[in-house]
Amino acid sequence: MSQSFDRKGNILKEPARDIKIIKEADLVVVGGGPAGVAAAVAAARNGVDTVLLERYGHLGGMATGGLVILIPHMSAGTEVMEIQGTCLEMIDRLDLLGAALHPQKEHLGFSDKTVIEKYKRFFDFTVQGKVRMSVSYDPEMLKCVMNDMIEEAGVNLYLHSWGARAVTEGDAVRGVIFESKSGRQAILGKLTIDATGDGDLIESAGAEFDGALDPNLRSSNLALVFRVGNIDADAFNDFKEKQEFKWNVLREELIQLGGYPTCLPSNRSDIRWFNNWIPKRHPLNVEDLTWVEVNVRKNMLITYDFFKKNVPGFQNSFIIDTASQLGTRGSRRLIGEHILTHDELRSGKIHDDTIAVIPPLKHNVSEEWPNGFIPYRSLVPIKMNDFLVAGRSFSSDAVTNDLLNLIPFCVAMGQAAGTAAAIALDGGMVPRKVDHKILQKKLLEQGAYLPS
Repeated sequence: MSQSFDRKGNILKEPARDIKIIKEADLVVVGGGPAGVAAAVAAARNGVDTVLLERYGHLGGMATGGLVILIPHMSAGTEVMEIQGTCLEMIDRLDLLGAALHPQKEHLGFSDKTVIEKYKRFFDFTVQGKVRMSVSYDPEMLKCVMNDMIEEAGVNLYLHSWGARAVTEGDAVRGVIFESKSGRQAILGKLTIDATGDGDLIESAGAEFDGALDPNLRSSNLALVFRVGNIDADAFNDFKEKQEFKWNVLREELIQLGGYPTCLPSNRSDIRWFNNWIPKRHPLNVEDLTWVEVNVRKNMLITYDFFKKNVPGFQNSFIIDTASQLGTRGSRRLIGEHILTHDELRSGKIHDDTIAVIPPLKHNVSEEWPNGFIPYRSLVPIKMNDFLVAGRSFSSDAVTNDLLNLIPFCVAMGQAAGTAAAIALDGGMVPRKVDHKILQKKLLEQGAYLPS
């Protein structure tokens, strides 16, 4: 029987209703992007009965639906890869499908001119004359790879399922209420991980967070990425390199028209993906999100028409697709047991509970530019129990978050969060009590790279 809503001015009072609990598990992970997949796989491989909820009909988040088809900054200019573990496993699986493009692993750290020449046209394959690990890939194949990893680990997967709010009991999180075509339902868990990127559960869980966005940072800009295919890559690259002045003039002209000149290589030479930075629109405002979806597509057509008419290599091109997931670079940031600061990141401070090593983004590692380090405490809220975050909503200041909200670092945080959840459940403790030495030992056993 339907129930009436009470209205007072512009407020509706929703009638109370019963919500069916459809499953109980050890761990509920909300968000099936890079961090969420890594967290769910790590937990399940450690024997945890794990549920993963994802709002779209596929896994991967920004790495697939968002068409951010680049996993950069995995090494720092030496033969060592600082980002390994689950992230490297994903790339190895893509390699088996012929769906990834990256430098040969044996070339990492090389400065030989012949090798540099081979890689210089690709984003972050070389930095300051050294070969570094950066990967361009096919997003559809990554969806398949992630499906396989989730299935093989025994994770209980729910797609088309939007995590609506956390279920709390006192100072603990006990699962999630979610919406789907099956209605409003609940899944309860002994532990919950928010891997939504925007920290969608943080607020309803009662955990403290910082939602301030600095308009001067990259992370305050939204995006809607698109891909263009059937490009003559040789003609385009020759034009950019031999007529650099004209290329820069055309770029400025396109910007004045409202278009997007930033087009990056993909794993195929005949496909480029176009990035953009849309300011003054908030990632948690549905009207702003709608505006971006509509208006970026208008400017996409301006961009496409301009390239076809003016840029060598694009005369026979066509638009392949636009991202099914709008790009949000920054949003809620947890206030955790430790707020990672830019000073700590920049100085190379090694934390006792380090769970990820971060190469300097624009420089090769050196005394002046050391690696950075993420502590486990930045995944743990200061207030709520039985709750962790994984991915870009980790506890950090705005500048640090702006630098570290990239795919490989989110995967590393997800692997750490899932592993920590398994340790906590096995020991019957809250996540903040996890012994970081045990956590680090297990991460190393799983192929992660940590400071010695």
